[in-house]
Amino acid sequence: MTSTPALTQPLPAAPLTLTCHPATPCPLDLRLSAALAVAGSETGAGWLLHYRITGDTAGLLLPPPSAPGLADGLWQHTCFEAFVACDGEPAYREFNFSPSGQWAAYRFSAERVRDLPAEAAAPAWAPELEFLEQPQSLDLQVWLPREALPDASAGASLILGLSAVLETRDGQLSYWALHHPAARPDFHHRAGLVHKPDLPPFPTAPAPLNPA
Repeated sequence: MTSTPALTQPLPAAPLTLTCHPATPCPLDLRLSAALAVAGSETGAGWLLHYRITGDTAGLLLPPPSAPGLADGLWQHTCFEAFVACDGEPAYREFNFSPSGQWAAYRFSAERVRDLPAEAAAPAWAPELEFLEQPQSLDLQVWLPREALPDASAGASLILGLSAVLETRDGQLSYWALHHPAARPDFHHRAGLVHKPDLPPFPTAPAPLNPA
């Protein structure tokens, strides 16, 4: 299995630029990007997402550190997000990752139609979040296990929307994404899922040793 890169090391994929929606301008001079790679460890294979903010990051309000785990409403404050679907299918999944260490995952059968039965039947899994704050930069790296992602059918590919909500110290919210298809910020808009990641296959786990 491949090892997970350290947070300070760039991923092999070129970072993608997220832009601020013009309806919610950010008063701070910031640049936001995200990179994606396939990674694996002893616990299995998955995606590695690396969100990076540079610039006047001291003006951002960050959620305080919390015990890692599920939490709702993370998008109401500084939060990084990913929307993943199989191309051509209406269902999709939403992931929220907070600098606090908390996270959330939702399944939808269509735009903003929550699929609670699918969530209840889903296997248990948890991401791994690592956050680093430095002068004029913030980094959040997320390892998302393969079990959390949709199963692409034969011939289909996964499509992806990456986004973020940034909150300033005076409470202003700005909305960032790879693509803004509507006049108001709407991360659930299907036209916002524009990225087709060109990723290698997931690594396979090594065969167990035969003690006989």
